[in-house]
Amino acid sequence: MADVALDVEIRSSKGKGAARKLRAAGRIPGTCYGSGRAPVSVSLDPRSLERLIKSSATGINTLIDLRVSGGGDFDGRVVLVKELQRDPLSARALHADFYAVDLEQAIEVSVPIHVTGTAPGVTNGGILDHALRELKLECLPRAIPDQILVDVSQLEIGMSLHVRDLVLPQGVTLMSDPNLSVISVVTPAALEEETAAAAAPAEGEAAAEGAEAAAAGAEGAEAKEGEAKPEKGGKPEKAEKAEKGEKRPPRG
Repeated sequence: MADVALDVEIRSSKGKGAARKLRAAGRIPGTCYGSGRAPVSVSLDPRSLERLIKSSATGINTLIDLRVSGGGDFDGRVVLVKELQRDPLSARALHADFYAVDLEQAIEVSVPIHVTGTAPGVTNGGILDHALRELKLECLPRAIPDQILVDVSQLEIGMSLHVRDLVLPQGVTLMSDPNLSVISVVTPAALEEETAAAAAPAEGEAAAEGAEAAAAGAEGAEAKEGEAKPEKGGKPEKAEKAEKGEKRPPRG
């Protein structure tokens, strides 16, 4: 059994139109899968899910007892919210994926990193650059830590902490790259240079992608305009009709 429960209903209607109707009615679509069972489409109240996540110390990694109206393979199963899709502008929930877990089987999860202490380098004019916000770990479902603490009280300007420096709870296996930088104390000038260097290639790539997309769109539009489907009885194609219509002089 998990610490909290969530009520969902079996959903028979699928597709974008059905999802829009659900959201208009104050619910969102969801999918249950895992444990060798066939996926099941459900609907749920997003407010109940949001309250559950916010009130739990483990947040998105909260173990949930799923109560499925009408029963089924996932009724009473312990699940995790594997993915919660949100609207990029309003941040409201749009769709939830629930993964049925085996409490005796290790799973991979992402756990937030929480910074504690005050870095002397910050006191001396440096800036704390928090590069990595989550850590990928593998553990039993009931051993998922709420967060991973990072103490920065020894960091001077120019010093960093990497994934390999972090202290993990017992029974937890690190899955992230140990060489990744977690947090550093840098000078304001160094941070500005680093930000500018990272932004320059991104802007170039975005411009190139935009140009490619525009070119592809233009080619697609031209291709569509040039398409001419033959009509019954061997009549002239639509493109040819349009061309003749353009040559026809205006009526007096």
